[in-house]
Amino acid sequence: MTIVDILVNYREGFFDGLIVTLELCGIIWTSGLILGSLLGTAGAKWYPAIGLPSRVVSFILSGTPVLVFLFWLHYPLQALAGVIIEPFYTAAAALSIINILAVADLVRGVLTDFPSQYVVAAKVCGLSDRETFLHIQLPIVLRQILPGLLMIQVNMLQATLFASLISVDELFRVAQRINATVYKPVEIYTALALFFIAICLPINGVAIWLRSRFTRNLSER
Repeated sequence: MTIVDILVNYREGFFDGLIVTLELCGIIWTSGLILGSLLGTAGAKWYPAIGLPSRVVSFILSGTPVLVFLFWLHYPLQALAGVIIEPFYTAAAALSIINILAVADLVRGVLTDFPSQYVVAAKVCGLSDRETFLHIQLPIVLRQILPGLLMIQVNMLQATLFASLISVDELFRVAQRINATVYKPVEIYTALALFFIAICLPINGVAIWLRSRFTRNLSER
């Protein structure tokens, strides 16, 4: 049985797993980009009150393996709280928290390092605060942030594989079930690897191109 035969014969299972993976990514990416950007902006503006606690939590999580954090939310925390939450929502919450803090760190760092002389020059030229933000600050900040954002989102897509370990029927868990039925690990996991390569490599390529093309050292040194 070839890779094509497996994909054709079990296309419904792979499709269902793909839908769950994409739903997870939709929640993780949306919450990370929106809430992470807001948290990072607030952290840069009010560092002692918001930025510092966010940075501390992010530092602690950076030393905690994703799988350990996921299992802690799924088992001990729910047992202590006396609640039972569906594994899908637990995985979405765990990975969203990681994504939010990663995006917030990136946004806060870029905003903190933004050269103040650009804003001063805009005011000297008679630009309003709105015009300064839209035509100077926003384009430069986006150029600095986009490559890193893309890389983070690719990492979060790959991290959805951990959701299978708490019984979320995403793509990897479906592949495991199919392999248990036909036992073709080489073909099945090769197909899975090709799927992630087809999605992740182009995004990584765009991120590398953006970084080399647009990212500049904006420090005053």
